[in-house]
Amino acid sequence: MNMANTIELLYVGAVPPPGWRAAICEVGFELRWLADAVALGEALRGPFREVRGVLLDLRDMEDLDAIRMLSREVARPEVRSLCLRREQDVVPQVMFELSLRYCSDTLIAPVSMDVLRQALSALHRRLALLRQASAPRDSDVGAVGRVAGLLGSSAPMRRLFDQVRKVAASGAPVLITGETGVGKELVASTIHGLSARSNGPFVAINCGAIPQHLLQSELFGYEKGAFTGATQRKIGRIESANGGTLLLDEIGDLPVDAQVGLLRFLQEGQIERIGGHGPIAVDVRVLSATHVDLLKAQGSGRFRVDLYHRLCIVHIDVPPLRDRGDDVVQLAQAALQRYAADARLPVGGFTDEALRALLVYDWPGNVRELVNRVRRAVVMSEGGRIDAADLGLEADGGRGRLRGSLELVRGRAAGDAIGAALARNRYVVARAARELGISRATLYRMMERYNVAVSGEELPREGVSGSCEESVSSVAGAGGGQPQQTR
Repeated sequence: MNMANTIELLYVGAVPPPGWRAAICEVGFELRWLADAVALGEALRGPFREVRGVLLDLRDMEDLDAIRMLSREVARPEVRSLCLRREQDVVPQVMFELSLRYCSDTLIAPVSMDVLRQALSALHRRLALLRQASAPRDSDVGAVGRVAGLLGSSAPMRRLFDQVRKVAASGAPVLITGETGVGKELVASTIHGLSARSNGPFVAINCGAIPQHLLQSELFGYEKGAFTGATQRKIGRIESANGGTLLLDEIGDLPVDAQVGLLRFLQEGQIERIGGHGPIAVDVRVLSATHVDLLKAQGSGRFRVDLYHRLCIVHIDVPPLRDRGDDVVQLAQAALQRYAADARLPVGGFTDEALRALLVYDWPGNVRELVNRVRRAVVMSEGGRIDAADLGLEADGGRGRLRGSLELVRGRAAGDAIGAALARNRYVVARAARELGISRATLYRMMERYNVAVSGEELPREGVSGSCEESVSSVAGAGGGQPQQTR
């Protein structure tokens, strides 16, 4: 399937009817099944507001508060929805308003496959147009590296892109680690989207968000009559990922008692529903993610050693935003375009002061914090451009943690490296940039950022006249570069 045309469809409610999964994938959707409105809300909250479709299965939904919650979630501007309900004489008012206001089409069960495909195809076309209209343009963002939903051109992200491509081609379990807010689930969904399982479901389980007494039934499901209140069979999250990819998010927060059942599933490739009478084979690729140091957790007895080795065949560590250099500007510009378009506000970009603040801030909350600050700035900005105060990153450090002496040390080292590379390459920018492993545009930005002054006469260029390689003048004081925190 062409990843560029694939759009995620979140199916909310009961397990999709037989044959629907194939029909959904045929029209270009990547199916992800979610049990309820809470799971939908978690899925739609991410670092970036990706264009997605939602199919609401309301056939067995009687909780009016849950239907109201669904209405709030699908009202997002990046979402387009369909709903499926039973034919009934009296439709609850909240369900009627949900289907009328927020759903482009309402399907009445039972639905023929032809009608289903027509509705899904129309939804996919609308979402494709919405994605095209809201996608950040590379000319606005700069020289940007992309792998599916991932964005960045720094050396740490290029290494991450290489790792993602390699592990996507294999079926090995992958442990994704990184600080809170770096985008671990986005990395996992990208691995799924680039893999041979991309036509199957991508099911994410937040192991730390499910109450311990419900964990077994959520993971493995149960049979009708298995316990009081089990009025019908429930398919567990693991079984719902059959043929696709399962993400065990925040695996480090999984209680030790629950780790035993999960280990058995990983070893045998089988599950057993609560109240069931035999094992069920499940074909699932397992990815896991955590911000917890699992080696330390093993030492304290909070995580099983055998489970760790089952999960960590391949390890990917997602870099924190503070180590990604100019990526912060690219990400901020992409987020600004998205939120300004949603709010229909004529925001003209960032001021120089705001860009400097973005580059020197420590970003303890990583990409999630960056996106939240940009979203707030779009709302609070009173002028045509966003400044540091709009971002809450005043240079006095009142609300932002600006890097001080460490940043100065890094700046001097960067100035030294830039000056030396330019000198070795006779001040030909393209050659110096290649040696440093960055683009020419990035080198120019770093020269300005680290106060690498330019003076004197331009040195003669090597090679024939008309060479595309650019040169700069001799560099004065190359060893004394420091970051410009304020103008």
